[in-house]
Amino acid sequence: MPEENGRAAGEALAALLAGGEAGHPALIVPDSGEVLTYTQVATRVEALAQRLAGLGVRRGDRVALALPNGPDVVLLLLAVTALGAAAGPLNPAYTATEYEFFLTDIAPRLMLIPASGSAAATAAAATAGITLIGVRPAAGGPPDLLTDGQAATVKRAFEPGSPEDIALILHTSGTTSRPKQVPLRQRNLMASARTIAAHYRLGPADVSFCVMPLFHIHGLVASTFAALGAGGAVIAPRRFTPQRFWPQAREHGATWLSAGPTLHQMILDRIGDGGPPGTLRFVRSCSSALAPALLERAEQTYHAPMLEAYGMTEASHQMTSNPLPPAGRVPTSVGVPTGTEVRIVDQAGTPLPAGRAGEVVIRGPGVMSGYVSNPAATAEAFFGDWFRTGDRGVLRDGYLYLEGRIKEMIIRGGENIAPAEIEQVLASHPAVRDAVCFGVPDDKYGELVGAAVTLRADVEPRDLIEHCRGQLAAFKVPAQIDMLEEIPRTPTGKVQRRRVGEFVAQRRAGA
Repeated sequence: MPEENGRAAGEALAALLAGGEAGHPALIVPDSGEVLTYTQVATRVEALAQRLAGLGVRRGDRVALALPNGPDVVLLLLAVTALGAAAGPLNPAYTATEYEFFLTDIAPRLMLIPASGSAAATAAAATAGITLIGVRPAAGGPPDLLTDGQAATVKRAFEPGSPEDIALILHTSGTTSRPKQVPLRQRNLMASARTIAAHYRLGPADVSFCVMPLFHIHGLVASTFAALGAGGAVIAPRRFTPQRFWPQAREHGATWLSAGPTLHQMILDRIGDGGPPGTLRFVRSCSSALAPALLERAEQTYHAPMLEAYGMTEASHQMTSNPLPPAGRVPTSVGVPTGTEVRIVDQAGTPLPAGRAGEVVIRGPGVMSGYVSNPAATAEAFFGDWFRTGDRGVLRDGYLYLEGRIKEMIIRGGENIAPAEIEQVLASHPAVRDAVCFGVPDDKYGELVGAAVTLRADVEPRDLIEHCRGQLAAFKVPAQIDMLEEIPRTPTGKVQRRRVGEFVAQRRAGA
């Protein structure tokens, strides 16, 4: 577990808006044409903080938010943290059962939902005993906060948040275990936002198009906080669709966007006749492995360099990224360290030389200090003050290459096989839209390689196996390939290999 003593204080999230010029656009709402300046954003954040204080929110409290994307989420997140409280953004698409788990886990003082209501959230809040507050957009001002239809009272004086206050309570994706609470302090988020802004040389002239959900770290820190911290603008649609992206990006002069590969693919499929905005200077991909074929297609369609990055919730998002031109961007690599130290270590935590594969460990100002109320998980997650990412990777010439989750490695006859390598080969076939690999139990070898794909054109499994034989060693070639309508992923695009493997096994057993 890392030591907290003696650490520099860092910045509070209030500093996000300090660098923007008063009259410069901060939030652009393409659905309505509304443009909020930095002064207007600061004024609305303060007004919302006063209303939340009037509802009883104090330093150290937690406030759950289950709201659709848009400017109101950004304003409310900043208002919650202005009080020294922690925001717990949740996916508005959750079921009542899912909401109940998260509400019981984080125990918020309040839960913010759309004033129009949410049956799932309402049912879960009633079960968990959580007070619901309705959020209603208001023309020309901050959204209304309603209790039983009545506007919240205002408490004008409140103690402002500090760098050490926990700002966000997020959860691990839970792809390999029960979701764990990740507490990110205001200084963690500010350090990450500053690092991202510096790496991509963001400034007041830049306009980020936020297409990722704001209930996850990617959309919050990369697309929004980094842009605001650099004095730029954020296009924050209330309702995003891939086909709307292109005209809105052209109209508002987007200079960059960040998304997972799946969402990039959906956007590229909907380009239409207008073409990309001539203002784009780079595009960023994170949250899941970027296939070289998609990278090439993206650069040809966006007419801008595609920069793959590597981030985690526990690190307040970005840890490495490919650099802007003229520096080299390397396909299949997630780039160079950015404001975070990166090492490759063996199972005992001993550093390995460059070129040797092992576990990726990191440390830096964006990294959390430990999971909430889970000392066993925290102890397991650190080698001293180095956080264990759980990813297998290798450093070559300063660039990091990921080989997959250590727990998801396929071990065939003692050989470690990285699922991502096989997925890239499958995705390079013109008929394959998406691919996932996983271990299949085998009496002789322990595990064999299994794969599932979604298609853009008809193809037989044997043809895909032959395609793999031409590019992979024999022990890496899938023994079986199944065709699926859709590959399950998390909301940020992370593949759920175990879930796919279990589904395929059940389907085969029932065939």
